Amino acid sequence: MIDPLVERIATRIRAERERRRWTLAQLADASGVSRAMINRIERGESNPTAVVLGKLSAAFRISVASLLAQAEEPPARTQAVGVRRRADDAEWTDPETGYRRRQITSPRFPAEIAEIHLPPGARVPYPAAAFAFLHQLVWVLEGRLTFEDGDTVHELGAGDIIELGDPAPRVFANTGADACRYAVVLSRASRP
Repeated sequence: MIDPLVERIATRIRAERERRRWTLAQLADASGVSRAMINRIERGESNPTAVVLGKLSAAFRISVASLLAQAEEPPARTQAVGVRRRADDAEWTDPETGYRRRQITSPRFPAEIAEIHLPPGARVPYPAAAFAFLHQLVWVLEGRLTFEDGDTVHELGAGDIIELGDPAPRVFANTGADACRYAVVLSRASRP
């Protein structure tokens, strides 16, 4: 049985590829993800890792948050405002690292906010292209986050915030013994 969230991620990735009129081979070339893996993801046979989603979103020139936000939103949710219960939210889990992600805002909200749980020992790298056309900040809510911004390494604790500048390869890592919880807030600088 296919997980409904994995199925919605598959549909979203396929829709982004088809909107651009790209073949699987063209997306594979643009992203560095194998054609076979993209095919398995689009058929809902594979839950992509955070690293793979980073590469695909970079190829599409959209954020990982944008890629997942529409997939995470249940199709039945139609109201842009009002109370949304925690129990009603989908949470995506990276099958490789155990990284958990919950979209806080709906696709209709002018900024994208996601809550991330990064288990001890997890390391999630993203290519620079995943951060193009975005203003982004990371706010550590609990635990410690080792954040690599290009060649610069930042050790962030609870309450610390980093506002990101120009796109660079970035790594979110939890080198501590306890879980880390942080929020990612982003807005578009301009449309690609």
